[in-house]
Amino acid sequence: MNKKILSVVMISIVGILGIFIGLKNTKKEEATNELKANILSIHKNSITVLDDKQAIYTFNIQDLKANVGDAIVIRYAGIIDKEKEVQENKVMEYKTSKQIEEDLIPSEWLEEGIFEDYFKIAYDKLQTLSLDEKIGQLLLARYKEDVAKEDLEKYHFGGFVFYENAFKNKTKETVNEMIEDLQDIANVPLLTAVDEEGGKIIRISSNPNLVSEPFKSSRELYDTGGFPLIHEDTKEKSKILNKLGINLNLAPVVDVSTNSTDYMYDRALGYDTSLTSTYAKTVIEASKGTGVSYTLKHFPGYGNNADTHTSTVNDTRTYESILTNDLPPFDAGIHAGAEAILVSHNIVTSIDNTNPASLSPSVHNILRNRLDFSGIILTDDIGMGATSNLQKTTVKALLAGNDLIITTDYEQSFSELKSALNEGIISEDLINRVSLRVLAWKYYKGLLFEQKEK
Repeated sequence: MNKKILSVVMISIVGILGIFIGLKNTKKEEATNELKANILSIHKNSITVLDDKQAIYTFNIQDLKANVGDAIVIRYAGIIDKEKEVQENKVMEYKTSKQIEEDLIPSEWLEEGIFEDYFKIAYDKLQTLSLDEKIGQLLLARYKEDVAKEDLEKYHFGGFVFYENAFKNKTKETVNEMIEDLQDIANVPLLTAVDEEGGKIIRISSNPNLVSEPFKSSRELYDTGGFPLIHEDTKEKSKILNKLGINLNLAPVVDVSTNSTDYMYDRALGYDTSLTSTYAKTVIEASKGTGVSYTLKHFPGYGNNADTHTSTVNDTRTYESILTNDLPPFDAGIHAGAEAILVSHNIVTSIDNTNPASLSPSVHNILRNRLDFSGIILTDDIGMGATSNLQKTTVKALLAGNDLIITTDYEQSFSELKSALNEGIISEDLINRVSLRVLAWKYYKGLLFEQKEK
């Protein structure tokens, strides 16, 4: 053998191979093994390899697209006959160094935090998605019953938000059927979301066919039975939502509001920062293991501001006031394991006097860096009055640091992202990274159990 060739093929790329976890079993009834080696020569119907013990084996592999010297991992049935060169073992699967490198998630995409154990498997899933499917994962679309199935097939949403009219007059059976039909269409399991805060905002429990009586507000629960009753209510609410097929609650409201004239007062606990922090912690802890994720809102705290559903709102509180009074409940919820946080549309002038919080990188930096939040950041619905008059809102929301964009006009949102990608305003790399976090969350939640090959 030519010494120069031998010296080349002996170059080890064990670092890459060491990261390679293993190859999917396609025939579980057969015992399989793996061989890590370098390619010595390539023939029409076979290849010859050199393993790490300098043994040389030839396997029946046809039309291999690789080069002499490449690393390869071969998964084969049975046991190698170590005294022979030519092996009769059936090759079940193989991957070359190039394929292995393509399968490896970029190191800068790996994150420490709540979903860290799921990024690698999510990355494998990401490779199976089309660009349109990746874009769709970023959209939490308002459910429109007449066109939902057709639009899901077209836009591949990450999930739906269901409002009260989606449940009106329905039975438990018809709600299950509605959601199961959507999940059957989806290539990637859907997030199914509601605002079931209790009290003023009830989407499901407004229907007596689904819940015997409407869920109570957080303040009524606290005044009646304190945090133990809130814990019990969260468990009961989650059980009902889960049985209906709902896996995401856009609650609790952890805004600190103690003035009865505030817009948010009726939806908030209504007590001070300390009690609101305990409330956030209680709900998040109670939600774990229920199959329903909960969402802290409205970051960075709504304060005494007016309703952003109808118009632009300027929050003129000082930054020190927000740090002291409004951020602690979010911090408490994060430490309790919060998976998602929804950002308001208020313009918080002490942080960013130009952009609504939902479109402000500075606001998102506080959430990521100061509070060390590693979960999913959602916008409030970008069709609300505070943002509906802005241009390219969906693109701005993505560039600000959101992972999921709640949108009523999802056709426009999808089109904006696609156009921005084509124009180079955003990169496919950004789409991939944000989609990856959404997929990792779905694995964390148990919506995705294994890779599904297309």
